[in-house]
Amino acid sequence: MTEMLSARGIVRSYGATPALRGITLTVAAGEILAVTGPSGCGKSTLLLCLAGILRPDVGEVRYRGRRIDELSETARARLRRGEFGVLFQFGQLVSELSAVENVALPLLLAGAHRRAARTAATSWLQRFGIDHLSDARPGEISGGEQQRVALARALVTEPRVLFADEPTGALDSLAGEQVLGHLLRVAREQRTTVVLVTHDARVAAYADREVVLRDGMVDPSGLGLAWSDPGAGGTGSVAW
Repeated sequence: MTEMLSARGIVRSYGATPALRGITLTVAAGEILAVTGPSGCGKSTLLLCLAGILRPDVGEVRYRGRRIDELSETARARLRRGEFGVLFQFGQLVSELSAVENVALPLLLAGAHRRAARTAATSWLQRFGIDHLSDARPGEISGGEQQRVALARALVTEPRVLFADEPTGALDSLAGEQVLGHLLRVAREQRTTVVLVTHDARVAAYADREVVLRDGMVDPSGLGLAWSDPGAGGTGSVAW
């Protein structure tokens, strides 16, 4: 399969605290990859490096064969606005903007006309069954609805790669299933590559492949060992 993303020996520390200790992996075009492991193992840091939000201290990150860790912040931001979509655990919607304005924002930042951006945003809200909330602000809707708005915002530019960091982690079971269902359906329909960070083994089970991190490194065992995540309140079964 065609390689979409790759990391080669990436190391990242926060001060004297190491987060990634030489991660090497590849993600194929159209693949849904789950990155799992206990709290503090480096999952989110890996996602941020792959998405060009953080630069690794050592090593390289490539997107479609092009090294992106050497790009300027402006170039990496441009890449995220067009080629990448990012969905965080708590949505990070702009509280002063309505749902449709939040979804339209990436298109406006990329230079789209306001009417075209709003039309596209409304279409995505319809797709996720929340177009009736177009004029509502984040504080006026539920957490599950907010996350569907955030997902629509991440997908409105029709990115090649979607990075999702614990997208269901702050939601109850029903709302989480709804968000995950929408995410997976769109990814399959559009052949979007997905890097999905999760502590939930049930969420990881929907991925095409699972990579487990331990202490900032890829666990090479592939033996389906159980891992305990005190921060997530339970244990998960790692399936390879």
